[in-house]
Amino acid sequence: MAHKILVIDIGGTHIKILASGQRTPRKVDSGPKMTAKKMAAWVKDAAKDWPHDVASIGYPGPVVHGRPLREPYNLGTGWVCFNYSKALGCPVKIINDAAMQALGDYEGGRMLFLGTAPASAPR
Repeated sequence: MAHKILVIDIGGTHIKILASGQRTPRKVDSGPKMTAKKMAAWVKDAAKDWPHDVASIGYPGPVVHGRPLREPYNLGTGWVCFNYSKALGCPVKIINDAAMQALGDYEGGRMLFLGTAPASAPR
């Protein structure tokens, strides 16, 4: 049985979602006041009419073993230790947002994907 997937793209200016079988993404402004808790509340409400049983999150920072390693520099706090599965009510996989973009663009065969941190990102 194929899963119905809710994809969440966490960005510094917007958070976008799209679910399996849907054609039009939904988005909300983000920024320094957007915390993990606020993001999850918005996602649950915005996706309540989209059937899904799992979620995939593109996270704007390093991800190790499926968990964010650092707080994003351009969003609010509370992302590193947040329980995404509990808040969203389904199993969640988290991957770096650039890696998610590369996987989304992959069509088979060989691919080279080079990504860089924004100039304003702490190094």
